[in-house]
Amino acid sequence: MPSPDIQAGRLTADQYAANFADAHPPLTPAQALIEAERCYYCYDAPCIQACPTGIDIPSFIRRISEDNLRGAARAILEANVFGGMCARVCPTEVLCEQACVRNTHEDKPVEIGLLQRRATDHYFEKPGAPLFTRAAPTGRRIAVIGAGPAGLSCAHRAALLGHDVTVFDAKPKAGGLNEYGLATYKTVDGFAQKEIDWLLSIGGIELRCGEALGEQLLLADLSRRFDAVFIGVGLGGVNALGLADEAAGGVHNAVDFIAALRQVDDYGTLPIGRRVVVLGGGMTAVDAAVQSRKLGAEQVTIVYRRDQARMPASAYEKEWAQLNGVTIRTWSVLKALETADGAVVGATFAQVADADGRLQETGERWSVPVDTVFKAIGQTLVLADPTLATVKLRDGRIEVDAEGRTSLPGVWAGGDCTWGGQDLTVEAVEHGKIAAHSIDRALAQSKSASSASTADRPAIERAAAAVGTSDRVRNPSAFAASFNRVRRAVI
Repeated sequence: MPSPDIQAGRLTADQYAANFADAHPPLTPAQALIEAERCYYCYDAPCIQACPTGIDIPSFIRRISEDNLRGAARAILEANVFGGMCARVCPTEVLCEQACVRNTHEDKPVEIGLLQRRATDHYFEKPGAPLFTRAAPTGRRIAVIGAGPAGLSCAHRAALLGHDVTVFDAKPKAGGLNEYGLATYKTVDGFAQKEIDWLLSIGGIELRCGEALGEQLLLADLSRRFDAVFIGVGLGGVNALGLADEAAGGVHNAVDFIAALRQVDDYGTLPIGRRVVVLGGGMTAVDAAVQSRKLGAEQVTIVYRRDQARMPASAYEKEWAQLNGVTIRTWSVLKALETADGAVVGATFAQVADADGRLQETGERWSVPVDTVFKAIGQTLVLADPTLATVKLRDGRIEVDAEGRTSLPGVWAGGDCTWGGQDLTVEAVEHGKIAAHSIDRALAQSKSASSASTADRPAIERAAAAVGTSDRVRNPSAFAASFNRVRRAVI
């Protein structure tokens, strides 16, 4: 095998700028108006049901068609406080756009994601007067652990309901996945922090970065100091390969590579191998592979253990990888890494086949020279805190009920650290929102009946109460659709 070829500065400054520019530019005003006119503005629209946060999609699109972009942004952000980022990264092709009724009669759905971006981008450029106003202070304090989509969604909704929230995060910046875990070309010009700055402007939220659960923070202490705790720590661990040479030079976690790219100022300072292999088949694998190509790697291969149809990455993401020169090889599992002088120089894979749902080696093997190997084979929940280690888990993640309550009294959780989800940003936002309402109800019930009043709740909470708690618990998506109908009558 050849010696490792890992270098920085493989491309010119102009090439880096072009490669890491916005991969999917927004619609122009004229394009947005034309696209908005394609919407049928369905009643009980399937697209609303398909959106995990229940955005009233026909309503915001109609407002775009009327050139009421602020109103469109409000319709989006009151349901999904990360509506701007989700417009960029949400797999709309398998959610709202897949459900679009135009798919029944035509081959092209309404471009819901791009229309959502048009509305939110316009608003964030010049927010003007606040869209939302906090309810009167309740005097209750909530701790949120993790400043990612789930945690900040919970914090914003809890603050909106009048509670004081302190958000803790281990990283230097807030944002979680939005700041550290997405491909750079998906969110340019510091949009993640711009959206967070707006979110925090609601007031009542204190952000404390550089404090990690199990280190500077203890869950037991937070439970004593605060009236409720929400956990949205994501998945901080990475699955191991289980090979002897896993610690060799050139073998990295894909999530660390993606995070480094998001934080660097000069892409030319980041070294990348000429021959790169990415292990895995999800969005993280695709982001690592495509960005390796954009840094100048000549040969980039994604290797997955089953067929392409079963790769977790969406069809759109897989096509995007191939359009950017990434090769996808399937039905292969890594068997060995070859090293020289402590660095990886090659990888050997075994061909496998499906034997009644289990992978079975066929006896064939193939090898490839490599300079860099990125692991994107799944992440794990880190249970560094002694109290968190006692929470009820399911398949290695926190088990919660329909409102996000954990087995620990006074502790809720949401996002990727919880069991049963799809590990999507938009889903994490909904988890945080549902948990905030659940916490609010729990805190209200702890007061005397005389102090339990909804008079100082904003219209959005009165609309939620009008729909009813049971619908929200049994079927959050159906609740969201009903909630939106009631909300239009209230606001």
